[in-house]
Amino acid sequence: MKRFLILSMALIAVAAAPVMAGQTESYGEGVTLDEAVAIDVLLANPNDYVGRKIRVDGIITAVCKKRGCWMQITNPESGDGVRIKVEDGAIVFPYTSMGHEAQAEGIFEAIKLTPEQIEARTEAANDLQEGATCDKDGPKTPAEGAGCDLPPVDQYVYMIRGTGAVIKG
Repeated sequence: MKRFLILSMALIAVAAAPVMAGQTESYGEGVTLDEAVAIDVLLANPNDYVGRKIRVDGIITAVCKKRGCWMQITNPESGDGVRIKVEDGAIVFPYTSMGHEAQAEGIFEAIKLTPEQIEARTEAANDLQEGATCDKDGPKTPAEGAGCDLPPVDQYVYMIRGTGAVIKG
């Protein structure tokens, strides 16, 4: 009996080793594209990629808390990120995956904002700039009477309609 218990515990440890070693978990169709588009390049030239199947790599910085139906993948060096949205229930990204490395792919989309959405975003940007000092990179810290001109709010939101992902555990 004692030998059986020791053997059972050894088998459990061997089976759990890949999980503890940081194995990858595949979601949906996984990742099929060999090369990733750098998130910075993607966001700097979005029209070059709209309608195309692409892959991005980075760190997961946000996940949908309700259904796991989207995640934000961010380039840790630049802070630029892109949302990966999937059909509700088709793929569920675990909320606990934040901070993990990921690769994701799907069709890059541009979603045109309504005039109301553009106005709301413009108001939010203006609220942020009130009382802020500026340099070439935009608003910095609050200061008395200072303000700056932010670039106009884009008329589009860009995201990837996800078909698959791989997350390192």
